[in-house]
Amino acid sequence: MNQEHMEHIEDREELNELMAVRRDKLRDLIDMGIDPFGEKFERTHTAREIVERFAELEDQNTVIAGRIMSLRTHGKATFADLMDSTGRIQLYFRIDLLGEEQYGLLSKVDIGDILGITGRIFRTRRGEISVEVSGMKFLSKSLRPLPDKWHGLKDVDLRYRQRYVDLIVNPGVREVFETRSKIIQSIRNFLVERGYIEVETPMLNVIAGGANARPFITHHNTLDMDLYLRIAPELYLKRLLVGGFEKVFELGKNFRNEGISTKHNPEYTACEIYAAYANAADMMKLTEEIFVHIAQEVKGSTKIVFQGQEIDLTPPWPRLPMLEAIKQYSGVDLTGLSDEEARQAAREKGLDVEPNASYANVVEEFFDTFVEPKLIQPVFITDHPVEVSPLAKRKKDNPKLTDRFEPFIVTWEVANGFSELNDPIDQEYRFRMQMAQREQGDEAAHMMDEDYIRALEYGMPPAGGLGLGIDRMVMLFTDSPSIRDVLLFPHMRPRS
Repeated sequence: MNQEHMEHIEDREELNELMAVRRDKLRDLIDMGIDPFGEKFERTHTAREIVERFAELEDQNTVIAGRIMSLRTHGKATFADLMDSTGRIQLYFRIDLLGEEQYGLLSKVDIGDILGITGRIFRTRRGEISVEVSGMKFLSKSLRPLPDKWHGLKDVDLRYRQRYVDLIVNPGVREVFETRSKIIQSIRNFLVERGYIEVETPMLNVIAGGANARPFITHHNTLDMDLYLRIAPELYLKRLLVGGFEKVFELGKNFRNEGISTKHNPEYTACEIYAAYANAADMMKLTEEIFVHIAQEVKGSTKIVFQGQEIDLTPPWPRLPMLEAIKQYSGVDLTGLSDEEARQAAREKGLDVEPNASYANVVEEFFDTFVEPKLIQPVFITDHPVEVSPLAKRKKDNPKLTDRFEPFIVTWEVANGFSELNDPIDQEYRFRMQMAQREQGDEAAHMMDEDYIRALEYGMPPAGGLGLGIDRMVMLFTDSPSIRDVLLFPHMRPRS
């Protein structure tokens, strides 16, 4: 460690007493010629391996590494708990084995330090599998104390801001993110095994398309043009259907410049799936299959518990048209009403709708208010109005509605899918309807995409599409009530 580094240690201000003591120990180690921040360290075992294979490893030597989580000194012996990514193992330090000089280094060890340990695997008289330490090496000196073990990191806001500490002191948190990784890998495997090809499409878009959402805007300096962070990969993926790919999916980030809540984050993960020659019914079946597959992989059952309530994912899930759902839960039949009649029906139910709200806007307001909070068990809500479904194919028996579905579980929309609109003439008309809404101030309305129309004019096969909300899916399978619980580093408002 060079002189400039040492001077930086001295220059840090506003150190509290505990941090000051740790920095004193850091200086002591440096003065002793010991590097507090070691280099590559080769391990032979993990904590879990030692415990699971103890019968064959007993009395053998091991080399392990991890973070010290507790220290207990009893005369000329010290016990410690070492934690690595697989679990914890007890360490046993004896002065007569290590010698006074090496044993004395324990006075420079703090809870939170990362050590490399060499020793013998054995079981204590109390029956605990342990490592009798014959050598230790500092790999990283912890200069900040961890939260008190009895209270942990309980401040929820601080847990999200300092996830690295949360992962250290709250073991269940790591399990959530290990499950998240397992879910994502499970989805990939499921789709690849069924002939889908994973592709990658642009994150920076000239046109924010594929959904109705307010985009983030950035600027490309070399091209001197504004670009949008993508709100959905849909239009690019369907261009691939035009080009001859028949089954594609993309799993990645989308960005929507909208509100933050327990269910929404401006940066979120989605999986979009498209199959040529399929329709909405096929994609509903695929949705059920994916959820069942994950449930069995993660939970070993199609029945899971979320916030104390059992959820049965066993297919088939009910199919409930949106207007029927509204009639069932609000007592109001909106079928065939004009815009003004729909607005009047809303006012009579105490809903606050805009004076120029369209029929589709009123339908959405009724659904959000009266239906969504009641959808606990899995159900597909189908047949959405054309005005709020600009990329979905119309229903043949009612062209004012689309062949679209949204599955709901525990009141959350967990996916969105439909029979894809492949008629370029109707698609251009829909885009123009959306542009009219943008001109009236709706920043979430879809933009015109001339190149996408051109692609459809070359011919896109009939297709089914599905978008899965990965974050909400992880929330469901990890019993997490907030989306921030399943994002490693959620967006937070800066602290003043």
